[in-house]
Amino acid sequence: MLKGRCHCGSITYEMSAEVVHNALCHCSDCRRHAGAPMVGWAMVPAERVTISGEPVVYASSEHGRRHFCGHCGTGLFYVNERNLPGMIDVQTATLDTPEALPPQAHIQVAERIGWMEEAHRLPSFARFPTG
Repeated sequence: MLKGRCHCGSITYEMSAEVVHNALCHCSDCRRHAGAPMVGWAMVPAERVTISGEPVVYASSEHGRRHFCGHCGTGLFYVNERNLPGMIDVQTATLDTPEALPPQAHIQVAERIGWMEEAHRLPSFARFPTG
């Protein structure tokens, strides 16, 4: 089992480490909701996720529901019962050990921000650069 939580700890969860799909999503809906250039998602059957606390649910599309912490704003889950019945997507960056579940693919790259394709070539710093 993997454990995760929102930033403030008001919502915690446990999920199966056996996932149906695990990807980095580049769609504009995910980007805008997270305020990030991409979002990591792991899809699991809903019965394999136990949630403690009450996320706020936002209807982000006709059938899509995004769950987030109402205290700190951390995005946590995505559900779409019409297209993905019985499944829940978990934002993998909210896992206590996100390195335990590396992504398997990039999805929705048709909507990827152009500069993300070469982002791996940018200079890297262990901490904030000085000077």
